[in-house]
Amino acid sequence: MAIRHVEPYSDEWLHQPGCYVSRVVDELGAEAEGWWEGPCEPREVTIRLADGSALVWDEESGWRLGRFVSGEAGHHTELTGVRYLGGGLLPRPERVPAALRDARAGVGSSTAWRPCYRSHRNCRDGFDVALDYYKAVSGPGALSGSR
Repeated sequence: MAIRHVEPYSDEWLHQPGCYVSRVVDELGAEAEGWWEGPCEPREVTIRLADGSALVWDEESGWRLGRFVSGEAGHHTELTGVRYLGGGLLPRPERVPAALRDARAGVGSSTAWRPCYRSHRNCRDGFDVALDYYKAVSGPGALSGSR
């Protein structure tokens, strides 16, 4: 299989995190009420949770949990009481629910300190290849857009 890099700032690149987040939403099940893509620089995706909180993923610091204050498609989401889930920038989708439980309990690798795994300005650092994996395992047409 050849490695394929996605052209930065193309429509495909902008929506690339969606396949990964869609898999995380599937793992969260009924706990996830809906999700949307935010802006880029950095690319961001928000999942609203049933308890009024939200999970936000961005391409620099990974997942964070907090009480939802405001946000909508195309805009950055504002949270209060933020805890970063830990587990790296792109933890496997099946690991996110356990990391979420740890963050809610304030244990495990969750932290109030923002990690910075990479800069969104490093468009050709190979991160797009990692994200593209989730498009491949989801199959064509698996992502129909934000819910």
